[in-house]
Parts: sequence; structure tokens; C-alpha cells
Amino acid sequence: MLELRDVSVSYGAVEAVRGVDLEVGAGEVVAMIGPNGAGKTSTLNAISALVPYRGSILFDGSECRRLGVQGAARRGLIQVPEGRRVFPTLNVHENLQVGTTARRSRSSDYCTDDVYDLFPALAALRHREGWALSGGEQQMVALGRALVAGPRLLLLDEPSLGLAPIVSKSLYAALREIAIRTPILLVEQNTAMAMRLCTRACVMVSGKFVLAGSADELRDRSTLVASYLGEEVATAEGGTAVPLAEL
Repeated sequence: MLELRDVSVSYGAVEAVRGVDLEVGAGEVVAMIGPNGAGKTSTLNAISALVPYRGSILFDGSECRRLGVQGAARRGLIQVPEGRRVFPTLNVHENLQVGTTARRSRSSDYCTDDVYDLFPALAALRHREGWALSGGEQQMVALGRALVAGPRLLLLDEPSLGLAPIVSKSLYAALREIAIRTPILLVEQNTAMAMRLCTRACVMVSGKFVLAGSADELRDRSTLVASYLGEEVATAEGGTAVPLAEL
């Protein structure tokens, strides 16, 4: 479905992504984890044709730079950006309807009623304008808008950023339901939640993937993962290393 080969992204003299390879297949949830500034968002933006890149990014066999932003979206490559970007003067229902512009004549597994079923809190807020929503409510709207767009692959950039733990937990419960029907490429700082959701994960540091494997494999190598992420690993009595409880 999605294939990256030797992809690099530069901003002037700064190389943010350096020759990465990545594949996402049907039915998968793949997470990119790593410290701030590792190049994860730049990788997502390259896939969506939002920034120039070197190398090759194929979505269903078509090069993303040739598809462009609109062409990629119309094919079902839908990104939920960091920061939600809800339209502040549109109400919840109007924000959701914006997603239909990317879908055009393609069918979708989701309509606005499905979004309200997935996020019941939004049903009572359907006439509330975007500027008056909490951060968690805005994230629900942003994700719902992406679903209405009919994603064949969903790109998520830091969906839990700035959210209270209880809101993040609810959001990830919804993502588990979404993942049953829709493959996901996830960028997430909350390693614990990402690892519970994903089937595979890649650890990115300084623009490169330094470690990759199934979720179970990376849980078993939690000490090494923590070292790349700059996290501490708890130790049991006697100094024996214990895998990160969150992983």
C-alpha cells in the first residue's frame, strides 16, 4: 500500500530525514517513535506531498510527488496533522463535512453519523464552533473529519499531544476500533499508547530509523528502546533490569 525507499527531506542545509525505508501494508498499524526533532513529522509531510523529498514514496504504486497534496488525498491518503487545525468559525458538524471534499466520488466506511457513534461527546456539540471546543474535543473533530474523507491509509501526527490522560485513553480506544478497518501510520510521543496500538514500530533518531520490529519484539527490547528515547528503565531489587512497564 505505502512504500518509502531511500527518502530524505532537507530544509536548507539541515537534513531532517536521511535515507529512510518504510512499508505499511493493508491491515497494519505502524508507529514511528523517537525524540523531538527526530524527523517523524517531516516523514509524514513528505508522504502527504507537503514538503519536497528525495527518493521514492509510492502509494498504491503511484509516486506521491506526482500525485501532489490534493491527488494523494483524493486517493485516500489522509493526514491528521499535529495541532488539529480545526476551522474555528465552523461548528462541529460543518468541520466534519469538510472531509467530504477530499472524498469526492469515492466511497467511505464512515459518514458523520458514524463519527458521532464513535465519539458520542461530539453529538451534543454538533452546533458548537471550533474555537469553543476543548483540546480533546478538537482532536475528536480532526480525526472524525479525516474519517469522513474516506481514508485508505490514515496518517496521524501526535494525536495525544496536550491531552489529559483520560482523554488520550478514550481517543486510543476509538483508534483501536478504526484500525480494524483502516491501516494507520502513527507518529506518537506517548510510547506506551503507541506500542499498545501498533503491530510494528520504528524508532527514529536524527532522521534515521535505528531500530524496527514488531510490537512484541520491541517490548522485549525495551531497555534498548528506552536508551534511544532518552528514558530511564526501572530496576528491580538486585539491580536486574525490568522492561518499561508502559511498553
